[in-house]
Amino acid sequence: MRKTIAFFFIVINIGLLQAQKYKDWVKKADSCYRAGNFKMSVNFYEKAFKTEQKSSTDFYNAGCSAAMAKENEKAFKWLNLSIDNGYENITHLQTDSDLMSLHTEKEWKMTIDRLQKKLDILEVNYDKQLQKELLDIYAEDQGIRGEFMKIYNDPNSNKRKIDSIGKIMGKKDSINLVKVAKILDEKGWLGKDVIGVQANQTLFLVIQHSPLKYQQKYLPMMREAVKKGNATSGNLAYLEDRVALREGRPQIYGSQSARNKMTKKSYVSPMIDPDNVDKRRAEVGLGTMAEYAAKLNIEWNLEAYKKELPEIMKLENIKE
Repeated sequence: MRKTIAFFFIVINIGLLQAQKYKDWVKKADSCYRAGNFKMSVNFYEKAFKTEQKSSTDFYNAGCSAAMAKENEKAFKWLNLSIDNGYENITHLQTDSDLMSLHTEKEWKMTIDRLQKKLDILEVNYDKQLQKELLDIYAEDQGIRGEFMKIYNDPNSNKRKIDSIGKIMGKKDSINLVKVAKILDEKGWLGKDVIGVQANQTLFLVIQHSPLKYQQKYLPMMREAVKKGNATSGNLAYLEDRVALREGRPQIYGSQSARNKMTKKSYVSPMIDPDNVDKRRAEVGLGTMAEYAAKLNIEWNLEAYKKELPEIMKLENIKE
């Protein structure tokens, strides 16, 4: 019996080590992607996938890195593996700027057709008209934000350019909010079984980008939707945080960040009980604070953050 138990724990430890190694490789791959070192990103993804091959998101991101590195064969291989492992966002796939170089390849149509055939089976009972309306809104919502971030992060941009694209984004958001509010008021928070994953995500995105009074109105509806399985707890966490900060309270899950106007550096907005934020994030399916901060190019140091918190609270006029 002792030998059996010992072997059992050895197997568990090996599994944990492999899982950690996978996360480390993916983290390095993501870091290289953000730095524009796409070939190195591809190399790290290759090492990760020798350990584990399950995440549709990681396969998709790897495909993007490979496309940017002009390694088209690997790009198509990983995109197809992403589809096989559950990727469903055909709208994003077709409009992702990282993949534009693949559009002229014969394999591109085959990849799109592969996903479309899968969706045709999954979506046989969907409300197709409503799904299309929401997918069009999604494309517009994300498209204008992509344009805004390019200008916002361009060192040659000026305030006039940023304000101009910001006004366009605001106008589009207002139009999309009217459409989504009508859907929510008439039909409620519809689940992915009715409109699909991406259309369901659109409901959250539009409310997340809306004025506070609309977020306050639909937050209780989203909470109920999560209980029924019609919305994700991770998305709800983002909305809970945004509403809290807008109401002058600390956020709960650390999902919101801001940029210091004086130093030009980004930071994590004030949160309650920073010591246990990773526990709270895990409960709603979010990764660690360090992993999330890295994606925002923010250096996360818990002890340093706690020391800076009083000043950050003053900066954003947040009350305990």
